[in-house]
Amino acid sequence: MEMQKVFVVEEDIAAYTVRAVDDPRTLNKILYMRLPANIVSHKEVISMWERKVGRTFQIVRIPEADLLKMIKEAAFPLNILLSLALSIFVRGDQANFEIEPSFGVEATELYPDLRYTTVDEYLDRLL
Repeated sequence: MEMQKVFVVEEDIAAYTVRAVDDPRTLNKILYMRLPANIVSHKEVISMWERKVGRTFQIVRIPEADLLKMIKEAAFPLNILLSLALSIFVRGDQANFEIEPSFGVEATELYPDLRYTTVDEYLDRLL
């Protein structure tokens, strides 16, 4: 199963954070940024990039068990980077859970008027 991830650019994190600072709805809550157009799988990001550059990439898949072995064998700081890759790209820990309303709020629900950078727009910046 292809896990979904959330991609957010720094400017958008800043914009939502500035709005949330004085908002009583965010008091003592975690502000989650699950921007709807930016909840995508790794495969979807690769497909978007392939369309933009007009070529197909050779994809090498690393099984989770192999990645876990690499994490155990790697020295710092590579082990940290590999652990983040496991969490984000394999397990989808950013997006694959329910937000508990007693301690969390979702940014785009609170501020639907804020425009954010989509993954597609961000990839255009890299061309």
